[in-house]
Amino acid sequence: MFMGEYTHNIDRKGRLIMPAKFREELGERVYITRGMDGCLTVYPLQEWTNLYAKYSSLPSTNPDARMFMRFFMAKATEVEVDAQGRILIPANLMKGAALEKECYIIGIANRVEIWSKDRWLTLQEEMLPSYEKFAENLTPFLE
Repeated sequence: MFMGEYTHNIDRKGRLIMPAKFREELGERVYITRGMDGCLTVYPLQEWTNLYAKYSSLPSTNPDARMFMRFFMAKATEVEVDAQGRILIPANLMKGAALEKECYIIGIANRVEIWSKDRWLTLQEEMLPSYEKFAENLTPFLE
């Protein structure tokens, strides 16, 4: 299970150190793609496999499903976690997520999100007042 908030810097080669607490669960290879709300999402192999099976069953006759799959899968890439616990983030993903140097790495239960410093701090500032309302809206899903 992934949880917590960490800050790390992307080096000039586009490598980012994953938090030590995440490394064992992430494994040697991870899948990284465009996330929601302007971040990148990193999945360990098992989680990616589960997601891929679910998404592959979406009806290709549904225009929303087709568009979602295009955007989700087109940016997806498999990357290796090196001996120092770093992943190489492809330039196109870095650009799309506005990643420059300092990043926030957030554990979200079954996945990891990578945020640009500015986007993460802005999101927190804008959304924190709604935190309790979000929880209220999710109650039916948790029962």
